[in-house]
Amino acid sequence: MTGSAVPAEVVRRLYAVPPARFVAARAEAVSTARGSDPDTARAIGKLRKPTVAAWLVNLLALRRADLLDGLVELSGQLRAAQRELRGAALRELSTRRRALVDGLVAECRELAVAEDPAVASTKLPLGEVEATLSAALADEEIAAQVRSGRLVRAVDYAGFGEVPRPRLRLVGPDDEVAAADQPPRAAEPARAGESSRAADSSQAAQRERERAADKAARALAARRQRLVDELDRAEAGQRAARSELDRAVAAEQAAADAVAEAQRQLAEWERRRSAAEREHARRKVARKTAERAAVAARRYAGDVAAALEDLPGPQTDR
Repeated sequence: MTGSAVPAEVVRRLYAVPPARFVAARAEAVSTARGSDPDTARAIGKLRKPTVAAWLVNLLALRRADLLDGLVELSGQLRAAQRELRGAALRELSTRRRALVDGLVAECRELAVAEDPAVASTKLPLGEVEATLSAALADEEIAAQVRSGRLVRAVDYAGFGEVPRPRLRLVGPDDEVAAADQPPRAAEPARAGESSRAADSSQAAQRERERAADKAARALAARRQRLVDELDRAEAGQRAARSELDRAVAAEQAAADAVAEAQRQLAEWERRRSAAEREHARRKVARKTAERAAVAARRYAGDVAAALEDLPGPQTDR
């Protein structure tokens, strides 16, 4: 976190700078402030350099604070559903949570590329960004840190739901006065001492039962959340498998259609081949008939020529 002496505008400007340029930008801000306000210059010099993941989250808070409103609203709904153990609501809210966090992570990357185009070719720690935003959904204090735009490192949160708070009672000034006005009490008999010890033991047992109940409730809520997440993953896998099945069925149908078309074309070519073979056979018969007719005509012409030569007398010129 930052010191109170640092102007908000300076903080916003520094924590929007890519981490690789943070130290130089901080030194420049210190130099600018040193002449007019040494205390502010020292406070600026104490600002810590953020990690890349923290810088990405800070960009979201500084450039698109409006997007974090949905995060805060959803976190309240999730905590209420956790307390009331409403499974259907938790399932719906968990789906919304994933969609919201995925959208915010993508927005962080776009903001980073806009701020420093060189990061487009680098591997950004988007997993840490996602963990920080998920932690902000689970814890109000973390959400406040995220919205401040002054994170110096990513935040992780092991569980989900509200962090249990110890049951404490504050002692005010009136309590102290009342205690001072009470007259000293006489020593109680041994039986009173035993009753007091029994009462203390009973209270300790009650506190132990309360702690056990709190622990069981947290374990149940965590298990419920894990099952909700597992169900969401299973349903997503089911949807993916169904899509793959639909694609396979469509591909199979397309292949069957192609086979049917090939068979139709094959039948058509077979019909054409049979017709061509029949035409070929007919023409072959016609050729042979013509050949026999030609042979007969040639033989007849030869016979006529021979008979003409055998006639007596002068030959007739042809």
